Amino acid sequence: MSGQVQPTCLWGNLASFAADMRKMINAPEFSDVKFIVGKERKVVYAHRCILAHRCETFSTMFAQQPLSRDAKGVDIPFVVSDVQPDVFLAVIEFLYTNSVMLSSKMALEVLTSAVEYGLDDLQKAAVTYRQTDMKDKCLTFIQSHTKSIVKTQGFHELSDPAMLVILQSDLLTIDEPDLINFVREWAHVNSVVLDKSVPEIAKEVVRELRLFLLTPDELTALEVENKKDNLIPVDKIAEVWKFHALKKSSGIAVHLLRRRKGTRPRDHHKYLNLYHK
Repeated sequence: MSGQVQPTCLWGNLASFAADMRKMINAPEFSDVKFIVGKERKVVYAHRCILAHRCETFSTMFAQQPLSRDAKGVDIPFVVSDVQPDVFLAVIEFLYTNSVMLSSKMALEVLTSAVEYGLDDLQKAAVTYRQTDMKDKCLTFIQSHTKSIVKTQGFHELSDPAMLVILQSDLLTIDEPDLINFVREWAHVNSVVLDKSVPEIAKEVVRELRLFLLTPDELTALEVENKKDNLIPVDKIAEVWKFHALKKSSGIAVHLLRRRKGTRPRDHHKYLNLYHK
Protein backbone atom coordinates (compact mmCIF):
# COMPACT_ATOMS: atom_id res chain seq x y z
CA MET A 1 0.00 0.00 0.00
CA SER A 2 1.23 3.48 -0.83
CA GLY A 3 2.31 5.50 2.13
CA GLN A 4 3.02 2.40 4.25
CA VAL A 5 6.14 2.81 6.36
CA GLN A 6 8.71 0.12 5.62
CA PRO A 7 10.46 -1.46 8.62
CA THR A 8 14.07 -0.48 9.13
CA CYS A 9 16.75 -2.86 10.36
CA LEU A 10 19.04 -1.26 12.94
CA TRP A 11 22.44 -2.79 13.59
CA GLY A 12 24.28 -2.44 16.85
CA ASN A 13 27.99 -2.98 17.36
CA LEU A 14 28.50 -6.63 16.37
CA ALA A 15 31.98 -6.79 17.86
CA SER A 16 30.65 -5.55 21.17
CA PHE A 17 27.81 -8.06 21.04
CA ALA A 18 30.23 -10.94 20.41
CA ALA A 19 32.45 -9.73 23.25
CA ASP A 20 29.50 -9.67 25.64
CA MET A 21 28.41 -13.14 24.55
CA ARG A 22 31.95 -14.41 25.04
CA LYS A 23 31.80 -13.26 28.68
CA MET A 24 28.95 -15.74 29.21
CA ILE A 25 31.06 -18.73 28.19
CA ASN A 26 31.68 -21.03 31.16
CA ALA A 27 30.30 -18.39 33.53
CA PRO A 28 28.58 -19.97 36.57
CA GLU A 29 26.43 -16.88 37.19
CA PHE A 30 22.93 -17.34 35.68
CA SER A 31 23.94 -20.63 33.98
CA ASP A 32 21.36 -23.41 34.04
CA VAL A 33 23.30 -26.43 32.80
CA LYS A 34 26.61 -27.99 33.81
CA PHE A 35 28.88 -30.42 31.94
CA ILE A 36 31.62 -32.68 33.29
CA VAL A 37 34.08 -32.83 30.40
CA GLY A 38 36.95 -35.16 29.48
CA LYS A 39 39.14 -37.42 31.55
CA GLU A 40 40.08 -34.33 33.57
CA ARG A 41 36.39 -34.03 34.57
CA LYS A 42 36.50 -30.27 34.03
CA VAL A 43 33.30 -28.46 34.95
CA VAL A 44 31.85 -26.30 32.16
CA TYR A 45 28.85 -24.03 32.73
CA ALA A 46 26.44 -23.04 29.95
CA HIS A 47 22.91 -21.91 29.11
CA ARG A 48 20.38 -24.40 27.77
CA CYS A 49 18.47 -21.88 25.67
CA ILE A 50 21.53 -20.83 23.67
CA LEU A 51 22.86 -24.36 23.11
CA ALA A 52 19.46 -25.82 22.21
CA HIS A 53 18.64 -23.15 19.65
CA ARG A 54 22.10 -23.18 18.10
CA CYS A 55 22.68 -26.95 17.95
CA GLU A 56 20.24 -29.78 17.25
CA THR A 57 22.40 -32.26 19.16
CA PHE A 58 22.14 -30.25 22.37
CA SER A 59 18.42 -29.68 21.77
CA THR A 60 17.88 -33.44 21.59
CA MET A 61 20.12 -34.01 24.60
CA PHE A 62 18.13 -31.59 26.76
CA ALA A 63 14.80 -32.97 25.56
CA GLN A 64 15.85 -36.48 26.58
CA GLN A 65 17.08 -35.34 29.98
CA PRO A 66 15.05 -32.41 31.36
CA LEU A 67 16.21 -30.46 34.37
CA SER A 68 16.74 -32.89 37.23
CA ARG A 69 18.28 -32.73 40.68
CA ASP A 70 19.75 -35.25 43.06
CA ALA A 71 18.51 -35.95 46.59
CA LYS A 72 20.31 -32.84 47.88
CA GLY A 73 18.66 -30.60 45.33
CA VAL A 74 21.81 -30.20 43.22
CA ASP A 75 21.42 -30.14 39.43
CA ILE A 76 22.68 -33.34 37.78
CA PRO A 77 25.37 -32.48 35.20
CA PHE A 78 25.83 -33.96 31.75
CA VAL A 79 28.98 -36.10 31.44
CA VAL A 80 30.93 -35.65 28.20
CA SER A 81 33.91 -37.95 28.66
CA ASP A 82 35.10 -38.39 25.07
CA VAL A 83 36.01 -34.75 24.33
CA GLN A 84 38.94 -32.70 25.62
CA PRO A 85 37.82 -29.71 27.71
CA ASP A 86 39.59 -27.19 25.43
CA VAL A 87 37.87 -28.66 22.38
CA PHE A 88 34.46 -28.67 24.07
CA LEU A 89 34.94 -25.05 25.09
CA ALA A 90 35.87 -24.17 21.51
CA VAL A 91 32.55 -25.64 20.35
CA ILE A 92 30.73 -23.68 23.07
CA GLU A 93 32.54 -20.49 22.03
CA PHE A 94 31.40 -20.97 18.44
CA LEU A 95 27.80 -21.55 19.51
CA TYR A 96 27.79 -18.38 21.62
CA THR A 97 29.67 -16.04 19.28
CA ASN A 98 29.65 -17.70 15.81
CA SER A 99 33.44 -17.48 15.86
CA VAL A 100 36.28 -19.32 17.54
CA MET A 101 40.05 -19.04 17.89
CA LEU A 102 41.76 -22.25 16.76
CA SER A 103 45.35 -23.34 17.25
CA SER A 104 46.89 -25.75 14.77
CA LYS A 105 46.97 -28.36 17.55
CA MET A 106 43.23 -28.09 18.17
CA ALA A 107 41.95 -27.76 14.58
CA LEU A 108 41.58 -31.48 13.92
CA GLU A 109 39.90 -32.21 17.26
CA VAL A 110 37.48 -29.32 16.74
CA LEU A 111 36.74 -30.61 13.24
CA THR A 112 35.86 -34.01 14.69
CA SER A 113 33.56 -32.44 17.29
CA ALA A 114 31.98 -30.22 14.62
CA VAL A 115 31.06 -33.33 12.65
CA GLU A 116 29.66 -35.01 15.78
CA TYR A 117 27.55 -31.99 16.74
CA GLY A 118 26.40 -31.32 13.17
CA LEU A 119 27.89 -27.81 13.01
CA ASP A 120 28.47 -27.24 9.29
CA ASP A 121 29.91 -23.73 9.64
CA LEU A 122 32.37 -24.86 12.28
CA GLN A 123 33.41 -27.82 10.10
CA LYS A 124 34.28 -25.40 7.29
CA ALA A 125 36.25 -23.20 9.67
CA ALA A 126 38.25 -26.10 11.07
CA VAL A 127 39.04 -27.47 7.62
CA THR A 128 40.03 -24.04 6.26
CA TYR A 129 42.45 -23.43 9.11
CA ARG A 130 45.91 -24.77 8.21
CA GLN A 131 44.36 -26.54 5.22
CA THR A 132 47.75 -27.52 3.80
CA ASP A 133 48.37 -30.13 6.47
CA MET A 134 44.76 -30.84 7.47
CA LYS A 135 44.42 -33.74 5.00
CA ASP A 136 47.41 -35.57 6.46
CA LYS A 137 46.30 -34.90 10.03
CA CYS A 138 42.78 -36.10 9.31
CA LEU A 139 44.06 -39.29 7.69
CA THR A 140 46.37 -39.99 10.61
CA PHE A 141 43.48 -39.50 13.01
CA ILE A 142 41.26 -41.82 10.96
CA GLN A 143 43.98 -44.46 10.80
CA SER A 144 44.35 -44.47 14.57
CA HIS A 145 40.60 -44.41 15.33
CA THR A 146 39.16 -46.29 12.35
CA LYS A 147 36.70 -48.41 14.32
CA SER A 148 35.16 -45.30 15.87
CA ILE A 149 35.26 -43.09 12.79
CA VAL A 150 33.39 -45.55 10.53
CA LYS A 151 30.41 -45.42 12.90
CA THR A 152 29.99 -41.64 12.70
CA GLN A 153 27.67 -39.58 10.56
CA GLY A 154 30.73 -37.80 9.21
CA PHE A 155 31.99 -41.07 7.68
CA HIS A 156 28.65 -41.56 5.90
CA GLU A 157 28.92 -38.03 4.51
CA LEU A 158 32.40 -38.46 3.00
CA SER A 159 32.85 -37.68 -0.69
CA ASP A 160 34.09 -40.29 -3.16
CA PRO A 161 37.63 -38.82 -3.33
CA ALA A 162 37.90 -38.71 0.46
CA MET A 163 36.71 -42.31 0.74
CA LEU A 164 39.24 -43.41 -1.88
CA VAL A 165 42.10 -41.80 0.04
CA ILE A 166 41.05 -43.59 3.21
CA LEU A 167 40.65 -47.01 1.57
CA GLN A 168 44.08 -46.77 -0.05
CA SER A 169 45.73 -46.68 3.37
CA ASP A 170 47.57 -49.71 4.77
CA LEU A 171 47.31 -48.30 8.29
CA LEU A 172 43.57 -48.52 8.94
CA THR A 173 42.98 -50.19 12.30
CA ILE A 174 40.02 -52.32 11.27
CA ASP A 175 39.50 -55.81 9.85
CA GLU A 176 38.50 -55.94 6.17
CA PRO A 177 35.04 -57.59 6.51
CA ASP A 178 34.05 -54.88 8.99
CA LEU A 179 35.39 -52.17 6.71
CA ILE A 180 33.41 -53.59 3.78
CA ASN A 181 30.22 -53.49 5.85
CA PHE A 182 30.74 -49.83 6.75
CA VAL A 183 31.52 -48.93 3.14
CA ARG A 184 28.24 -50.64 2.19
CA GLU A 185 26.43 -48.46 4.75
CA TRP A 186 28.15 -45.37 3.28
CA ALA A 187 27.01 -46.36 -0.22
CA HIS A 188 23.40 -46.90 0.88
CA VAL A 189 23.25 -43.53 2.67
CA ASN A 190 24.64 -41.71 -0.35
CA SER A 191 22.37 -43.65 -2.67
CA VAL A 192 19.36 -42.17 -0.88
CA VAL A 193 20.83 -38.67 -0.61
CA LEU A 194 21.99 -38.46 -4.24
CA ASP A 195 19.18 -40.57 -5.71
CA LYS A 196 21.61 -42.93 -7.44
CA SER A 197 21.97 -46.70 -7.32
CA VAL A 198 24.35 -48.30 -4.82
CA PRO A 199 26.63 -49.71 -7.57
CA GLU A 200 26.82 -46.28 -9.20
CA ILE A 201 27.71 -44.61 -5.92
CA ALA A 202 30.39 -47.17 -5.05
CA LYS A 203 31.81 -47.79 -8.54
CA GLU A 204 35.25 -46.27 -7.89
CA VAL A 205 35.41 -46.91 -4.16
CA VAL A 206 34.94 -50.70 -4.21
CA ARG A 207 38.09 -51.09 -6.28
CA GLU A 208 40.06 -50.32 -3.12
CA LEU A 209 38.39 -52.98 -0.97
CA ARG A 210 40.90 -55.77 -0.30
CA LEU A 211 38.68 -58.75 -1.00
CA PHE A 212 41.68 -61.08 -1.27
CA LEU A 213 42.07 -60.82 2.51
CA LEU A 214 38.77 -62.67 3.02
CA THR A 215 38.53 -66.40 3.63
CA PRO A 216 36.32 -68.54 1.35
CA ASP A 217 33.63 -68.59 4.05
CA GLU A 218 33.75 -64.81 4.36
CA LEU A 219 33.64 -64.48 0.58
CA THR A 220 30.57 -66.71 0.44
CA ALA A 221 28.84 -64.54 3.04
CA LEU A 222 29.84 -61.47 1.03
CA GLU A 223 28.28 -62.92 -2.11
CA VAL A 224 24.99 -63.52 -0.31
CA GLU A 225 24.91 -59.94 0.95
CA ASN A 226 26.02 -58.62 -2.42
CA LYS A 227 23.00 -60.11 -4.16
CA LYS A 228 20.84 -57.59 -2.28
CA ASP A 229 22.50 -54.44 -3.64
CA ASN A 230 25.23 -55.40 -6.16
CA LEU A 231 27.70 -53.24 -4.27
CA ILE A 232 30.69 -55.14 -5.67
CA PRO A 233 30.92 -56.18 -9.35
CA VAL A 234 30.63 -59.93 -9.84
CA ASP A 235 33.89 -60.08 -11.79
CA LYS A 236 35.75 -58.67 -8.78
CA ILE A 237 34.45 -61.45 -6.58
CA ALA A 238 35.26 -64.01 -9.30
CA GLU A 239 38.91 -62.87 -9.26
CA VAL A 240 39.10 -63.67 -5.57
CA TRP A 241 37.60 -67.13 -6.07
CA LYS A 242 40.21 -67.72 -8.79
CA PHE A 243 42.95 -66.80 -6.36
CA HIS A 244 41.63 -69.21 -3.74
CA ALA A 245 41.51 -72.00 -6.33
CA LEU A 246 44.98 -71.45 -7.80
CA LYS A 247 46.75 -69.94 -4.78
CA LYS A 248 48.47 -67.51 -7.15
CA SER A 249 48.42 -63.74 -7.01
CA SER A 250 49.82 -62.89 -10.46
CA GLY A 251 48.12 -60.01 -12.25
CA ILE A 252 46.59 -58.58 -9.06
CA ALA A 253 47.42 -55.04 -7.93
CA VAL A 254 50.03 -55.41 -5.18
CA HIS A 255 48.36 -53.07 -2.69
CA LEU A 256 45.17 -55.16 -2.76
CA LEU A 257 47.19 -58.08 -1.40
CA ARG A 258 48.56 -56.24 1.60
CA ARG A 259 47.11 -56.58 5.03
CA ARG A 260 46.08 -53.37 6.74
CA LYS A 261 47.29 -52.63 10.24
CA GLY A 262 44.01 -53.88 11.71
CA THR A 263 43.65 -56.99 9.52
CA ARG A 264 43.10 -60.20 11.45
CA PRO A 265 45.53 -62.93 10.24
CA ARG A 266 44.03 -65.79 8.21
CA ASP A 267 45.63 -69.06 7.05
CA HIS A 268 45.51 -68.24 3.35
CA HIS A 269 47.44 -65.00 3.83
CA LYS A 270 50.69 -66.97 3.52
CA TYR A 271 50.01 -67.14 -0.22
CA LEU A 272 49.76 -63.40 -0.57
CA ASN A 273 53.35 -62.55 0.37
CA LEU A 274 51.87 -59.83 2.52
CA TYR A 275 53.45 -57.21 4.68
CA HIS A 276 52.32 -54.16 6.55
CA LYS A 277 54.01 -51.55 8.65
